[in-house]
Amino acid sequence: MADLSPQELRVLAAVADSGGFSAAGAALGLTQSAVSHSVRGSEAKVGAVLFERGRGGASPTPAGERAVALARRILRMYEVLGAEARGAGRGALAGVLRIAAFRSAALHLLPPALERLTARHPGIRPEVRVVRELGAGTAGEVAAGRADLAIATLSAGGPGGGAGGGGAGGATGSVPAGAAAPGRLLTGVLREEAYALVHPAGHPDPRSLPLLDWDENCGSYTRDWWRAQDWIPRATVKAEDDGMVLTMVGRGLGMAILPELSLREATDAVDITGLGPSGPVRHVGYVTAPESASTLAVRALIRELRSEAG
Repeated sequence: MADLSPQELRVLAAVADSGGFSAAGAALGLTQSAVSHSVRGSEAKVGAVLFERGRGGASPTPAGERAVALARRILRMYEVLGAEARGAGRGALAGVLRIAAFRSAALHLLPPALERLTARHPGIRPEVRVVRELGAGTAGEVAAGRADLAIATLSAGGPGGGAGGGGAGGATGSVPAGAAAPGRLLTGVLREEAYALVHPAGHPDPRSLPLLDWDENCGSYTRDWWRAQDWIPRATVKAEDDGMVLTMVGRGLGMAILPELSLREATDAVDITGLGPSGPVRHVGYVTAPESASTLAVRALIRELRSEAG
């Protein structure tokens, strides 16, 4: 099989990002026919149809999704090559560092680490995207080549590990902790967080209150515990995120079960009660691709995240 050139990889990524050959051509300064010719050539080299063509544009086939993800990751290595070489020679890191994180991690765990990182390496320019931990979640951004590192919820692996429906929440973006996540991604645990019961301050019987929840809550790491609790009712309210849940609890609208990062925003309007040694926990960690894990900027960020997590 002939190798795909960097330009052919750029065309594949542009078609996937823009949803059509004409739009991809406009983005790259090429004609539609040149884009179409490039895609046909890539498909011939790969030996698979990469895009479904239609009146509405072009959408990646399963083979195309994988090819585009790898294309983005390969192109990213071209982008960081110069910065990596200069950083190895001078010890000063520079360039864009793309990070995906779920809301509470982006709000509480990431900023102190980035503050120290950029103080040590002023040339690094972090770009942070907040991604909901649903479906592929933040790890999916790394797999798709849109992020160099993600902060994600990690399952413990083994039976029952991986993404799955929890008690009140739906399927989450959790990935197995350890050597390799889906798509041959690398993961590492940063912190273990206990869940707690949060309820309106001073309420005499918080377990009698309605349950408030949000879709990202309660992945496979809490599934068995959640199902065994006969005192937890079915959620009557689904909020947009954990911050909204916390605000609604403070308004006396119900109780919730939240992890520690989410409770960083708790006010005097709520009380927090531990769930005991058998209560659920979640693991928060980083996810990166093997090729990114060896880059100086990603390694430096992981060091700062580990320092922040203690």
